[in-house]
This record gives sequence, C-alpha cells and structure tokens, in this order.
Amino acid sequence: MVKGPNVMLGYLNMEKESAEVLENGWYNTGDIARVDEDGFLTITDRLSRFSKIGGEMVPHVRVEEVYQRALDTTERVVAVTSLPHPKKGEELVVVYLAEAGSPQKLHQIIANSNLPNMCKPRPDNYIKVDSIPVLGSGKLDIMKLRKIAAAARKASED
Repeated sequence: MVKGPNVMLGYLNMEKESAEVLENGWYNTGDIARVDEDGFLTITDRLSRFSKIGGEMVPHVRVEEVYQRALDTTERVVAVTSLPHPKKGEELVVVYLAEAGSPQKLHQIIANSNLPNMCKPRPDNYIKVDSIPVLGSGKLDIMKLRKIAAAARKASED
C-alpha cells in the first residue's frame, strides 16, 4: 500500500476498478515487498503470482525457488503459473527451458522437496519453451506465461 501526492487518484472513468485498489487515499499496488535493516524497500513478488488451490494461497516464487536451489542457478530457467482446475480452483504449471533438464527431473526435484503437496505441480504440468517470456523491463510476463500454459493445455486436449 502506498500513499502520497504522486499516487494516482483513480482509473479514468473506471469507478469500480478504482474502488478495488484505492482505500482512504492508499493505493494497493499488488506488490509484495520487504524492508531491510537499512530501511530499503525491495519488491519481491506480486499478489498476481499466487494461486488459490483448495482454498489456500500458493506463492509461485516459493515453488520457483525450490527449482533454482536444486538446479544451483540464479538464472530464470523455470517459471510457475497456474490454470483453472475444476475441483481445486487452480493448479500449478511449470514452464521451463531445456537447460533446466527434463520434466521428469524437475518433477523429481519438487516431489522430493518439503513443500506441501498443493505446491507441487502434477507430472504432466511441465511445458518446455525456447524462452521464458519477459517484459521490456526484464520482469516476468505473467499474462504471456499463462497464455503459453493455456495453449499447451488446449493442444494436449485436441
């Protein structure tokens, strides 16, 4: 939540959307952040990078960190998104690069982790791509990532 003279007053001609993000002059950015011991603010994630699975909020970054630690890399070689699930609400999908390894290897990493089962993607929810989609800013392109997962699911159903 941020507040100040530089914060927008609302979305133009969009009262409902403005009411969803503004409260008593505070703007809910949707960012998740931490403040370090020196008072510096670091944005670490976005609320949109969570999935609601069986009524629980599952952070995508937590799942990605398990892969990155096991693969001993700081490069983004996997990205987690979600797709609708008829019973659980959503389910996790992993988009990965060839250098991350096989889907079997990735699934073994997550299966052997101490994450709760709801945080573990199913063995058939791994999608190999040539590149992880990013925005011009270098941030993960969440919308494109979800579209890749949806297209892969549709192709597998056809």
